Amino acid sequence: MAIMEYAVKLTLHPASMARDDVETLHGLGLDDTGVLQVTLIAAWFNYINRAADALGVGRA
Repeated sequence: MAIMEYAVKLTLHPASMARDDVETLHGLGLDDTGVLQVTLIAAWFNYINRAADALGVGRA
């Protein structure tokens, strides 16, 4: 699983995230700080996009 696949899974199926997902990122060379950073960045973009969608940002 690549970092992007982790982010997609977090976006589409957040309840299915498991320790194995973190271990996979460790296997790619990320330490706990790197995993945290990837998770927070993906979660922040999900939050901002949902808020923007709810408020109609960018719609004509």
